Amino acid sequence: MGFIRLVVLGFIAMTVVYFAISIYSRSIRREKLEDAWDEDHPEGGDTAARDTYIEQGMVEYEHGFRKKLIWLVYVVPPVFVAAIWYITNNQ
Repeated sequence: MGFIRLVVLGFIAMTVVYFAISIYSRSIRREKLEDAWDEDHPEGGDTAARDTYIEQGMVEYEHGFRKKLIWLVYVVPPVFVAAIWYITNNQ
């Protein structure tokens, strides 16, 4: 019963961490796109073109490698727990 509780609470914790990292990463990417636009267009430029540029960059982000790396939040902790369990039980 304790193991099931560990798995359920671990999954909930990993989900919270995943969403927090995902939101933070999207925020940082959006900020970098806004900064890149401002750097290329110091006078401001067209607002609709700016919005299109940022949205296109976010679409590319959603399909990019960095977004997929965030899924390691679900892989790395169970691997560490399994490794620790294996090491402690086989010595």
